[in-house]
Amino acid sequence: MRTIKNRNNEGRTPMAATEKRKYKITVRFATKEYFSLKEKARRAGVTLSEYLRRVSASSVVRERLRPQHLQHILKLTGMANNLNQISRKANAAGYVSARTEYRNLASEIDDLISRIKDDR
Repeated sequence: MRTIKNRNNEGRTPMAATEKRKYKITVRFATKEYFSLKEKARRAGVTLSEYLRRVSASSVVRERLRPQHLQHILKLTGMANNLNQISRKANAAGYVSARTEYRNLASEIDDLISRIKDDR
């Protein structure tokens, strides 16, 4: 006598709810962008969907600069100009006369860098 196996017990185990791919995103590409992506996926040996999943998982998108960061950049630019003027003065009049100005500016730059680090 031959036993009949239950076909429903064989096969792949069910996926956890967090592993199921249930979200779909529609993205539009220009022709050149689309074929470039397809070529990259082909060279990587994966499907286009898998390629885009991997790229999105490993990429980092940084936030735009906030207005206060732009103000800090402008201040640093001004300080760089001041430092250049101090170095010219030091070359012309001697390093001892420019030392105080240099120390003050270096302290201001350190303070500004600390503020930028705190703003993250």
